Amino acid sequence: MKMLLRLSTCSLALALAVPLAAQDEAAQDSPPVTVDSEPRPEIIVTGRGLDPALSTGIYATTTLEREVITASPSGRIEDVLRGVAGFQQFRRSDSRSSNPSAQGVTLRALGGNATSRALVLLDGVPLADPFFGYIPLSAIAPETLGTIRVTRGGGSGPFGAGALAGTIDMESAEPGAVNPLLASAAINDRAESELSGVLTQRLGRGFAVASGRWDRGQGFFTTPADQRVPASARAAFDSWNVALRAVAPLTDEVEVQARVAAFRDNRTLRFEGADSFSQGEEASIRFVGRGAWQFDALAYVQARDFGNVVISSTRFTPTLDQRRTPSTGIGGKFELRPPLLEGHDIRIGADYRRAEGELQEEAISAFTGAITERRRAGGATENLGIFLEDDWQIGPLTLNGGLRADRTSITDGFFRAVTANGLPVNTIAAADRSDWSLSWRAGALFYATRRLDIRAAAYTGLRLPTLNELYRPFVVFPVVTQANADLVNERLEGFEIGFDWQPVNELVFSVTAFDNKVENAIANVTIGPNLRRRENLPAIAAQGIEASVAAKVGRVSFEGAIAWTDAEVRGEGASLNLDGNRPAQTPEFAATMTLGWEPAPGWRVAGTLRHVSTQFEDDRETDRLAPATTLDAFVAAPLYGPLSLILRGENLTDEAIITRNQGGSIDLGVPRTVWLGVRYGF
Repeated sequence: MKMLLRLSTCSLALALAVPLAAQDEAAQDSPPVTVDSEPRPEIIVTGRGLDPALSTGIYATTTLEREVITASPSGRIEDVLRGVAGFQQFRRSDSRSSNPSAQGVTLRALGGNATSRALVLLDGVPLADPFFGYIPLSAIAPETLGTIRVTRGGGSGPFGAGALAGTIDMESAEPGAVNPLLASAAINDRAESELSGVLTQRLGRGFAVASGRWDRGQGFFTTPADQRVPASARAAFDSWNVALRAVAPLTDEVEVQARVAAFRDNRTLRFEGADSFSQGEEASIRFVGRGAWQFDALAYVQARDFGNVVISSTRFTPTLDQRRTPSTGIGGKFELRPPLLEGHDIRIGADYRRAEGELQEEAISAFTGAITERRRAGGATENLGIFLEDDWQIGPLTLNGGLRADRTSITDGFFRAVTANGLPVNTIAAADRSDWSLSWRAGALFYATRRLDIRAAAYTGLRLPTLNELYRPFVVFPVVTQANADLVNERLEGFEIGFDWQPVNELVFSVTAFDNKVENAIANVTIGPNLRRRENLPAIAAQGIEASVAAKVGRVSFEGAIAWTDAEVRGEGASLNLDGNRPAQTPEFAATMTLGWEPAPGWRVAGTLRHVSTQFEDDRETDRLAPATTLDAFVAAPLYGPLSLILRGENLTDEAIITRNQGGSIDLGVPRTVWLGVRYGF
């Protein structure tokens, strides 16, 4: 796989080198030519995909601009996204102090487990781990981004089979939007550090961007003081990511975009020796045509790996070494926008994704340290989707309708456990299976007045179980969670109605009421003392209201978002008995407010207040996570030219944020943390 990625990297570099070099040579060697005809317009290469469809405004959508993305108190992407109504991570921990495999993201409090129910894209490429389905949050550098568009509700367009709860679409910054050199360095009161740099270079009519980031530190104690033992450890972290992206025009209307990237993330959680790592390499190439017949063609390859050591909470010695989980993801899409009918924006296309991987782990005796069992598990999933969507504009009314057909398959699934001497203990060979599914969405946007838009939509969605859910058992001591090779696809049905109102130029309101239901929702279901199994619940139903407000008066700004969700499990039977329970890790209410002030050019002072209501650790509602209210701050003060002084504060009130509670065994989130740093060019 590493060889494949090296070859992919070389191929992408060569593919871009030819047009870029030709442009430079032409610029240097060709004398100016004067002709009598009209001058040709300058080719503008943006590095973006096609413009968002007209129907974007029909569905509940929040767009985060670069000024918000680069002013996060923690400097991390998950902190940026917490400002969006309905955004939720599986746990309250950030990407410095959680197990990487628990970094699932969703929207609208649809609950479940650590697998992402929202589709997360970077420049059109899905980011979810091929084996686990989590998002490698530490591999996303906020300083490289230009915009983030969050759309809630099921999707039917490209890669729509992953957009069960919605889509988080991130786009890299355009070269004209940032300085050629961005650099930052910061240190906090625990001597933890951040370093980042972004270099943008114009190459003929194209450009290239090289970026890198390194975060490291001793971390904080996630274990409360009254539960610590000599083996308790700080949540140490050491992560880096690098990327190279290049964009060049092939013709006046077609550009090619290529990207290669790599990351590594090492963490320690709770006990000495409870170390985990995640790493990945990826490459993608994309062709975007902006002529009359617009198109977007993409291909990508990903290689990921994960390892984790489980430490006994009674003897404090290793009990499990999940030493490797190598996985590969490949995929692509083609989308065409033909100009067939006046007033219509038609999109036709297909996409494909394949994920394969294998768990490799050894069970270890906590008493002797000897290997007692060797386990292997894995398989492959595939999804081929065909989609058709149309936006029809009739005066002040925009109508949207979309259909999507998906062929999903799960193949080569297995679980095998043998003793240290190679004697079989347990063997599962799952039958191959495949299916066709149809998804759709429809909606309308009515421009009632110049300042009031009214919208309504209905939709369905689809998500395949991941290889992790199907075949990998895991332990968060002392709780064992079993895999389930018989899991079926999740299906979402939902509708919503809302409005966007701008009574004056300086004030914008957005309100959405929704009703969503996930059938066959995959959850970790308790089946005995310290024993859970992944099961398809009959359904998780969620109804709620999302609202946001943005206001600016002179140099003062205010942004707020709230999400209230009434979510419940619908599950009956001898093994479930969960009917009416709130899904695990699902808050009823979440709110965020940010007050900003820019007293002079280059200055930025902001404070953010966040509140998350009570959640439950488990499906039985026995372990409670108390509500948490935090206060964060961000200050940027210009020093000289593009150089600024940065002061950031996380959880300034030192709120006890409970992120895990298993029978009274507690983990905590980030305590009060103050950062001091400088940055150049932002």
